[in-house]
Amino acid sequence: MDTNNYIDGFVFPIEKKHLEAYKQAAEKIAEIWKEYGALAYFEYIEDDLTLEGVKSFSATLEVKEYETVIFGWVVFPSKEVRNHANKMVPLDTRIAQLVTPLTNPNKLIFDASRMVYGGFKAFISKD
Repeated sequence: MDTNNYIDGFVFPIEKKHLEAYKQAAEKIAEIWKEYGALAYFEYIEDDLTLEGVKSFSATLEVKEYETVIFGWVVFPSKEVRNHANKMVPLDTRIAQLVTPLTNPNKLIFDASRMVYGGFKAFISKD
């Protein structure tokens, strides 16, 4: 991997019953991010969040028993490309069409206030 790459990472809980609706939207959202310069887009669902002696994502996010955790990251060729994408993607009308049903207060599927997010530059890279 190119050590000049820049990565946006995110973790959030989602109700298990909404996984399919979220996945359908997220797959389209991932393609839009790539149109704006992302090299790759990944989302993974929790499988094993326990390790003795450390705080888990579940504990940090106060995940309920009916929720699961999504962990994802978007790879960009540079921080500059990432910054440009972060300005442009929210303005894309397709994003609003995909996100509005997920954030409807009457049937909240995705709660951004519970998402943990950050941008990261390379520190150690071993292939």
